[in-house]
Amino acid sequence: MLWMCFMSSVREVLKTSFSDVHAQLPLTYHQYKVFNALMNCRTEKLGAHSNVCEDCDCSSIDYNSCRDRHCPLCKSFKREKWRMDRIAELLNVHYFHVVFTVPEELHELMFQNQSVLYTLLMKSSSKTLLELAKNKKYLGASLGLTAVLHTWGQTLSYHPHVHFIVPGGGLCPESGVFKVSRKRFLIPVKVLSRVFRAIFLSELKALILSGKLYSDRSNSELLELVNILYQKPFVIYAKENFDSPSYVIKYLCQYTHRVAISNHRILYSDAKTVVFSYKDYRDRGKKKVMTLSSTEFIRRFAMHILPMGFSKVRHYGFLANCNKKSKLKRCQQLLRIIPSKKSSDYSAIDFIKRFMDKNAFKCRVCKAKDVTNEPLSADALLNSS
Repeated sequence: MLWMCFMSSVREVLKTSFSDVHAQLPLTYHQYKVFNALMNCRTEKLGAHSNVCEDCDCSSIDYNSCRDRHCPLCKSFKREKWRMDRIAELLNVHYFHVVFTVPEELHELMFQNQSVLYTLLMKSSSKTLLELAKNKKYLGASLGLTAVLHTWGQTLSYHPHVHFIVPGGGLCPESGVFKVSRKRFLIPVKVLSRVFRAIFLSELKALILSGKLYSDRSNSELLELVNILYQKPFVIYAKENFDSPSYVIKYLCQYTHRVAISNHRILYSDAKTVVFSYKDYRDRGKKKVMTLSSTEFIRRFAMHILPMGFSKVRHYGFLANCNKKSKLKRCQQLLRIIPSKKSSDYSAIDFIKRFMDKNAFKCRVCKAKDVTNEPLSADALLNSS
């Protein structure tokens, strides 16, 4: 493709256009801080480390990363640790990939009350799965769930939804045995949709009546909207994963420590426009190209900056942090699984060498020895540049 000659990045888009367009956008202080971190990532503004090889006396400088969870350049280390820890928790059963979405009519209200309504979305969807799974008509056991919140579509549109990785089975509360679900079937999608809608809208109505939500509309208008939504279907996707459970984890971990768009999708950018690729799932997943103004691109990216301190990855049932040492361990014993090592069993350096880049700490010239790494002072950094 012709665009391959002009590959760009989120940082380049921001450095080129942010100073000119940010005054036109209603950014919060938190969003402004995130953009500032992304622009300064791996530049002299965040400091640097000097790498010196004792064998060949070669030295190089590495600029520090911003470590912001929205940065396309950062978090690869944490992402790989998360993936390894989830694989260590896998059971030898079939797995399901379940996605909960809400109607488009709620998007404006959710964007205005992100922390409260994202939490409601995750709690309502997990409660739906856990309660229906306990019903003997479907499974009659307690599930374990891993949930990841996404807020974006391929074109950076606002589309809040929750992905779940669900093992096909759970612990029976009465007998204490592990009960495996039927192959290719967990819970009917229509039942999931109706129960999820009832739980979500009931809690939403309570939030409206308690005055805990911000909106341009009055409470009576919001309650009328809720009554209308009782007649609308809430779309649920639930399919057995036919590749492997680790494939679903690999797919989700692309988004657990990153937001909205990765750098390889940005094909070209200048002071006024940004061109990026996307998959059109309404057209059989065909790869297409979209052009946006720099202002619109930054505005869309800003929509997916999460509230400060909000946890977008959560675990429920026997995978909840409070249950892992007891219930998850019991599941592994019943299924005769010897757990694989977790990331905490390795030091940071060993983990990077074993699972990410065995030459990460080697000298870039002679590749004979690990380099010594020392932080550079501001004066030394100024002199080196």
